[in-house]
Amino acid sequence: MTNRRRFLAISAAAIALPGMMRASPVYTWQGVALGAHATLRLAHPDAKAISARVAAEITRLEDIFSLYREDSALSRLNRTGKLQNPPFELLECLSLAGAVHTASGGRFDPTIQPLWVSYAEASLRGALPDERAISKALALTGWDDVTLDASAITMRSGMALTLNGIAQGYIADRVADMLSAEGLTDILIDTGEFRALGTHPNGNAWPVKLAAGGEVPLATRALATSAPLGTTFDVGAQVGHILDPRTGLPAELTWQEISITADSAALADALSTAACLFTSRSEIGEFLKQFRSAKLESALAA
Repeated sequence: MTNRRRFLAISAAAIALPGMMRASPVYTWQGVALGAHATLRLAHPDAKAISARVAAEITRLEDIFSLYREDSALSRLNRTGKLQNPPFELLECLSLAGAVHTASGGRFDPTIQPLWVSYAEASLRGALPDERAISKALALTGWDDVTLDASAITMRSGMALTLNGIAQGYIADRVADMLSAEGLTDILIDTGEFRALGTHPNGNAWPVKLAAGGEVPLATRALATSAPLGTTFDVGAQVGHILDPRTGLPAELTWQEISITADSAALADALSTAACLFTSRSEIGEFLKQFRSAKLESALAA
């Protein structure tokens, strides 16, 4: 597989503004969240201590959502098809995923993990999965076969979930909630998706630059960008990682990238992923109308 960092970059203006930054420098912490580069930007005397708490919270959440930590809550659920007394965060994230699944007409579906594995394993052989492999994987998908309850999460044997289209945003939201509960504000969180807690310390919105061009001012709001070819399964980098659970095929190359803002990063993350499976701006617009806070910021055609 060919991996490419999601197409978002913080504008240099958000890091160094003349005059203001000399009086109140913005501290930047850098780390990793679910395999993505993560940053925290804030101006505070205790910035290093705050950043350490954020790093610890990200680690705690990775113990819930990571597909690559053997003992994470998600990994245990995928191994057995049942998770007793699931963490609240996993239930909340999956509940939001279910809402987006319904609103998107099934385009967003965390149960595509077997399908994703099929493509990934074929990619390691320098190939793509054949129709039989795709059919076999699709037989193990189906959001209706996932049951969410405070006492247990269950699904059919052989099924597996991925939260790669929502969990990075969800982690940004949880970090924002933690910092907000401490009375902190004017912080920009980036866990692969952006969440602005308040504004830039200078009082203006955080200027977040889109790699495709343009800038989104972010204040007390979240931004997510999805790109169908952000990760690819083929040497030619034309078979993308956003898979359509209705067909088992990668998203049509209608869009180069889609950026959406919302009140929460988890919602923006899931919506931008699902939007890549729509074929027109008007369809995306109708889809987003179901979520009051959502706004299409950019839809760059391929």
